[in-house]
Amino acid sequence: MDVHEDDDRPDVLLTGLLFYDLVLTGLGRPPAPGEEIWTSGMGCGPGGIANLAVAAARFGLRTSLATVFGDDFYGAHCQEVLAGQEGVDLALSRVADAWPTPVTVSLALPGAQGAAHGHDRALVTHGQEPPYSQDTLMGDPPPARTALVHLEAEPRAWLAKAATNGTLIHADVGWDPTQQWSAALLEQLALCHAFLPNEAEAMAYTRTDSAMAALHALADLVPVAVVTRGGDGAIAVDQTTGEFAEVPALDVEVLDATGAGDVFGASFVAASLGGWPLEQRLRFAVLAAGLSVGHHGGGLAAPGWYGVDQWWRTVTDPGLRQAYGFLADRLPPNVGPPVRYAPVTPPARP
Repeated sequence: MDVHEDDDRPDVLLTGLLFYDLVLTGLGRPPAPGEEIWTSGMGCGPGGIANLAVAAARFGLRTSLATVFGDDFYGAHCQEVLAGQEGVDLALSRVADAWPTPVTVSLALPGAQGAAHGHDRALVTHGQEPPYSQDTLMGDPPPARTALVHLEAEPRAWLAKAATNGTLIHADVGWDPTQQWSAALLEQLALCHAFLPNEAEAMAYTRTDSAMAALHALADLVPVAVVTRGGDGAIAVDQTTGEFAEVPALDVEVLDATGAGDVFGASFVAASLGGWPLEQRLRFAVLAAGLSVGHHGGGLAAPGWYGVDQWWRTVTDPGLRQAYGFLADRLPPNVGPPVRYAPVTPPARP
């Protein structure tokens, strides 16, 4: 799939908070106070907004990231991974003196009955408010084919500027810790081309009682509405083409679900830039997210073209071969080298 055509703009524009993630897996239960538990798995690497950046870059998208790195080991390591290893453009990013890169420790735990994929996470984060805001980093944002954004209660000025210059905004939203679910946030969808919340968020913001009802409510507000449903797959409506699609999730073994939603979003954008039909876009995003949960971390678990190609070459289930048969024509001739997953510890610096 050639997403570049003759367009020299970035394919994806991103801004947001970056974290250094340390993910622990293999825990049968959370530790009790005063208890030490040894675990069988660990991975580390850049997280937060970096999840979207890596996932997009691994599909060959020209990815421009505006974020803040601390002037510390974690910040330097994240820069090396993003720019050197993954080819993400960091020209809009800044290094902040005497500001620590936020660090998150994630414990991947067996989830409560009925939880998505049967897994849950516990997170502990150390961080401070970054010294540069998204609007400061972006300024007058460069024209881009798309932007992947995380909507917040306070609208960002750069978002309207990007929409005005022709950038197609693909947005998601996070859990509201106040549980007020202000409908005012949805007013920002007037700037967006697509909205991709999970079903809990979609139902809460639309005051509906099912994922399908939430989808129809959102379809009145944004051209492309997608609702992800964890272990139940995803549903979507594209008002620009009149398409509706509903696809199931893959039956996969989950190691770590960190960043799976980000991988879904970046994959959906990659397929959208290729002009694929809605069902193919949705299946592709579900597939990429499903492949990511078998590895540690967020972005570094993203399969990229190489991982999707490896899956397609080895899958034998007749139903999957039929449902994903479109990959035979969509996979590029050169899928690139094997992706580098999150290491247990970062390599020693020279």
